[in-house]
Amino acid sequence: MTEAEYRKAQKEATAYFQKAGIILTEEEKRNIEVADFGLGDLHRTGLQLVVYVNTERVCAKELVLFPGQTCPEHLHPDVGKQPGKEETFRCRWGTAYLYVPGPRTSRPHVSPPRGREKWYTVWHERALNPGQQYTLPPRTLHWFQGGPEGAVVSEFSTRSTDEYDVFTDPEIRRTTRMVPDKTP
Repeated sequence: MTEAEYRKAQKEATAYFQKAGIILTEEEKRNIEVADFGLGDLHRTGLQLVVYVNTERVCAKELVLFPGQTCPEHLHPDVGKQPGKEETFRCRWGTAYLYVPGPRTSRPHVSPPRGREKWYTVWHERALNPGQQYTLPPRTLHWFQGGPEGAVVSEFSTRSTDEYDVFTDPEIRRTTRMVPDKTP
């Protein structure tokens, strides 16, 4: 991802936060993390987020999903003697489709990014609209995707150790790799 693409995604995410009525400081806007998961296809596989706090015990974040953008299937493993992250997603704006273990939804509202379908194995759909929330226990496989308008989701959890997340797709990389902008 180029620096210009990164900045553009930050600006786009800021507009979503405004739609949701979430006020960010200028510093928070500058620090919006853009995750393309190493696939270089941000609008199909990616996530934009702001971390408010991440201590030894708690974490609070805001997530933006662009329309049809997918956060790939993963789980939060135990780290050392600490159990994996427990997290609650609460939709603030738009619709987010969350997929977790359970009976397969016969007609899911969304589908995984084309060409990566084999890496999506849990298919019990939970549609989250504004004001709805869902809590995931530690070590639970899950993935989620923004609906037709995208979504803004608040995440409340135990300590976040995203660098240890285990993704089903072996090509996923949690850390975004930046490349310099090309000069004309």
